[in-house]
Amino acid sequence: MGSTAPSFSAPPQKATFKGLLFDMDGTIIDSTDAVVKHWHLIGKEIGVDPNVILETSHGRRSIDTLKALGQNHLANWEYIKHMESLLPKNYGEDAVEIPGARDLLDIVKSANIPWAIVTSGTTPLVSGWLDVLKLPIPENLVVAEDVESGKPDPSCYLMGLGKLGFAVKDARDVLVLEDSPAGIAAGKAAGCKVLGLVTSHTVEQVARAKPDWIVKDLSSIKVVSHSSLGVELEILDALNVD
Repeated sequence: MGSTAPSFSAPPQKATFKGLLFDMDGTIIDSTDAVVKHWHLIGKEIGVDPNVILETSHGRRSIDTLKALGQNHLANWEYIKHMESLLPKNYGEDAVEIPGARDLLDIVKSANIPWAIVTSGTTPLVSGWLDVLKLPIPENLVVAEDVESGKPDPSCYLMGLGKLGFAVKDARDVLVLEDSPAGIAAGKAAGCKVLGLVTSHTVEQVARAKPDWIVKDLSSIKVVSHSSLGVELEILDALNVD
């Protein structure tokens, strides 16, 4: 890609999948402004520079972030879940949906296409954001407290496969939709196809994680058809790597 502007002009591509696994923040919603305010507040409370926290927190579980900062006494689920439950309550007006997310989720849910949210956030955080933004609620959810290791470990996406009723051998028939390099790496390590969104990281950062497709946001994803065999998607305006 060099110094030239990236070209999102690849010809439309179609692909069929048996299920979809969505990351949350940066993929379905953009809560960047809320998270910045949140970590500035927490940073002041625990005596850690908020900018240091923000350098490494995106796409990671809060419990892993606090451990990395040496705040082991706070790295427990009781504190984390309480802390994250306040985020949508205090900063609900600062979050917006990623372009195309609502339309895609509405179609996926109404068509009974197997899908789940697989996120580094806790249950109170995810349910809070879905409620604030009035977005479709999945029947299947994998959250931070469900797995021993967070992204880029593939455990969360392997669990997501299982919740949709798929075995590991079916992973290539399932699409992971992600924005962070850690999440993309987790989806790839689980054996899934991965769509990378350039919503929270640079094109170069997303590309280095080697997703199968790179798009600006979910407005590039269209449902063409769906049946018992799967959902056919059309991927528009992907990054042209030529």
